[in-house]
Amino acid sequence: MTSYDAIVLGAGAAGMMCAAVAGQRGRRVVLLDHADAVGKKILISGGGRCNFTNIHTAPDRFLSANPHFAKSALARYTPADFIALVERHGIAYHEKTLGQLFCDGSAKQIVAMLLEEVAKAGVDVRTGQPINDVTHADGRFTVRFGDQYFTAPALVIATGGPSIPKMGATGFAYDLARQFGLKVVEPRPALVPLTLGGDDVLFRDLSGVATPVEARAGKAAFREAALFTHKGLSGPAILQISSYWRHGEPVTIDFLPGAPQGWLLEAKRARPRATLASVLALPDRLAQTLADRLALAGELGAQTDRKLADAEARLSRWPFHPNGTEGFAKAEVTVGGISTANLSSQTMVAKSMPGLYAVGEAVDVTGWLGGYNFQWAWASGYAAGQAL
Repeated sequence: MTSYDAIVLGAGAAGMMCAAVAGQRGRRVVLLDHADAVGKKILISGGGRCNFTNIHTAPDRFLSANPHFAKSALARYTPADFIALVERHGIAYHEKTLGQLFCDGSAKQIVAMLLEEVAKAGVDVRTGQPINDVTHADGRFTVRFGDQYFTAPALVIATGGPSIPKMGATGFAYDLARQFGLKVVEPRPALVPLTLGGDDVLFRDLSGVATPVEARAGKAAFREAALFTHKGLSGPAILQISSYWRHGEPVTIDFLPGAPQGWLLEAKRARPRATLASVLALPDRLAQTLADRLALAGELGAQTDRKLADAEARLSRWPFHPNGTEGFAKAEVTVGGISTANLSSQTMVAKSMPGLYAVGEAVDVTGWLGGYNFQWAWASGYAAGQAL
């Protein structure tokens, strides 16, 4: 039985940040992970270049049953704070688009940086064994890791959510939270491709075609690229909207975002001999498919103004009816998780269980695509590390 001030379960982004901050404050910390190496999800993120933060981070870019919960941690550890850490380690980076920051080199640089911070803090890192048992008695947590036992007055759940199970992701965090009386908001896949069935199936024939759109679900809207796949819809706009989409609801797509009202009638007057497919500023296969679905064959000059106005309206609010998603296997993150109602927004500690903390993706806080989820990992990990 080895004794510490804190045990951190999960050596991902939030867990390593938490362990490093606590260790650098003089706490004796052990960091445990069942995988054979730390930071596995970090390594595959951003196409191997790690989209490590977003300079436009703001609380309204996160989903949670309590939309105010993330404000405190995000305010106390900002993108500028993490950028300063990256720069101290001499890691070159660039802004790709929409405030997304990526390593110039490799995601391995971010993992190496975190490992260096953890080592500097004197954290004991153990990997490659199952977490077999977690108990609490007399104010101390005991964890059986493989055949070893570790004990501490504080335990941090940083084991993430079930997205990307091939990386070893599971719902372990939720089981542990429930074991200690915390509620769990039903988890579902987020930042995930949508699947199409029924009348929408023919769009699968456009697999590989991408175009800028504005996608909507409920009150949420994102203007980025959509990609048709052999199963349905993907691309940044669709991944973003998937976090807001609920089963049974439509997703509407504006195929020509920014087009002025009446553009199709204007096209009829300017080019009466043209066809609808030829005036759509879209990839050819997509333009033809949409024209066929609208049943507007022949020249624009032969169409009534009413028909063209209806077509224009449909192209700006084209309804798709997804029959599901590609699930946790393809989801980048998880919506839902350990209920924020159970946690302090300042310290991430469980209100009903002193010494128990939850951080990162395990918690019911989910960011937009583009570095927001990493920023939540750094910020929530920092908050707990400061409190341990």
